[in-house]
Amino acid sequence: QVQLVESGGGLVQAGGSLRLSCAASGRTFSRYTMGWFRQAPGKEREFVATITWSGGRTYYADSVKGRFTISRDNAKNTQYLQMNSLKPEDTAVYYCAADSVYYGSSWGSWSYWGQGTQVTVSS
Repeated sequence: QVQLVESGGGLVQAGGSLRLSCAASGRTFSRYTMGWFRQAPGKEREFVATITWSGGRTYYADSVKGRFTISRDNAKNTQYLQMNSLKPEDTAVYYCAADSVYYGSSWGSWSYWGQGTQVTVSS
């Protein structure tokens, strides 16, 4: 089992940047694929990005491709989401997710979740 804690959210103006972090407990971080999802008020949770166990493959939602970068540091048990050129429509609670096998875009298939961190982008 793994526990996830997100940090780095906040309020930023459109065009600005933020970097989210997700710290994982345990010694087997490298055995989990990692992902980021987000949920805006009144909307369903949606896929943002995922990264495989060693970081060799990454996948992005079309809406963030070219602006966001997912990465991980297995030595620090941490994954990151660098968000650049932020837009008001990026405003949401961002969730970190982990799974031992799955690394797709269906949020219901992920096993472990953090508590979320709020990102607000003002226009």
